Amino acid sequence: MQKILIIGATSAIAESVARLYAARGAALYLVGRSAAKLDAIAADLRVRGAPHVHNGVLDVNDVAAHGPLLDHAWAALGGIDTVLIAHGTLPDQAACDASVEVSLREFSTNGTSTIALSAALAQRLQPSATLAVISSVAGDRGRASNYLYGSAKAAVTAYLSGLGQRLRPAGVNVLVIKPGFVDTPMTAAFKKGALWATPDKVAAGILKAIDKRRAVAYLPGFWWAIMMIIKNIPEFVFRRIKL
Repeated sequence: MQKILIIGATSAIAESVARLYAARGAALYLVGRSAAKLDAIAADLRVRGAPHVHNGVLDVNDVAAHGPLLDHAWAALGGIDTVLIAHGTLPDQAACDASVEVSLREFSTNGTSTIALSAALAQRLQPSATLAVISSVAGDRGRASNYLYGSAKAAVTAYLSGLGQRLRPAGVNVLVIKPGFVDTPMTAAFKKGALWATPDKVAAGILKAIDKRRAVAYLPGFWWAIMMIIKNIPEFVFRRIKL
């Protein structure tokens, strides 16, 4: 039986991932901010085939609470095979520009808290385990429209690259997940187009990448080509482009 810990379990992508694992008969420990939402998701997952589903409420910015929460998850499931970190916000760049306080809070939620959780998890994961973390294509290059969010994700991506290199000899795989545009409640106000994916499609890609013990997964895969182009635009040209 697989034993799965999902942090940020009430997000659309994470819930889709949890449903796929439930269909496999995996045991799950779900972490989020809302106990009521977690209870509703847990009930659904039991119907879908998960034999054991446990919940834990966490404010990811409360770093002191990370350790006790992880201890409880390990005890509840008797160990963890795979961890998915999927929490985050989509900050308003104009609000960040207007307030250092807002900028630091959003950077903490999207960057620092994920790094802190990853560091704590690295001490607990055993050989053959996987730590999968949702970053973003936004972290590949800063853009005027969302550079606070992008810088937080860039920090996460760089940290996980080093962590993955450190943990590989111990048999622990670190997977950096870089979704592009995903149609979720968080992006409801955005105009959708051909580059947008559903949470279910991204979730399927996440499981495939975890199963194959990949290091990086752009989802959908065409984002790899898009970001290779964007990353290689000379800076003096890039600053004249509106993105």
